[in-house]
Amino acid sequence: MKLRLTYRHTETNRPILASTIIKSGIPINILEAQVKPELGTLVIDVPVDNRKLKEIIAAFEAEGVKVQEIISTLSFDMENCTSCGACVSPCPTGAIIQKQDWTIEFDDKKCIRCKVCVDACPVRVISIS
Repeated sequence: MKLRLTYRHTETNRPILASTIIKSGIPINILEAQVKPELGTLVIDVPVDNRKLKEIIAAFEAEGVKVQEIISTLSFDMENCTSCGACVSPCPTGAIIQKQDWTIEFDDKKCIRCKVCVDACPVRVISIS
């Protein structure tokens, strides 16, 4: 499950992510990070579901971190997609494939939100949610 964590300025100087990893024993992958003086935002991938996910969310919230589940990572405007395949080869995880019938298929679970496909699309039909 992908989560967006938002830290206020007062929390950005504490190792909240590291201590959550140590306490839970769950390896958390950072997909995106933006730290500004007033706010820090991380997009992370947590390889658990259900009960353990709720525990991790509760741990972050107890530390004052705002947690938002990311249900979808990319949006494709398939009506305007030309199925050119320009987004397929630059995808580092194989989250985007072109099927035999030339249609584009996206696997949300493989996506790491690197945005390479967004830049590669010549008709700009891909956006990050």
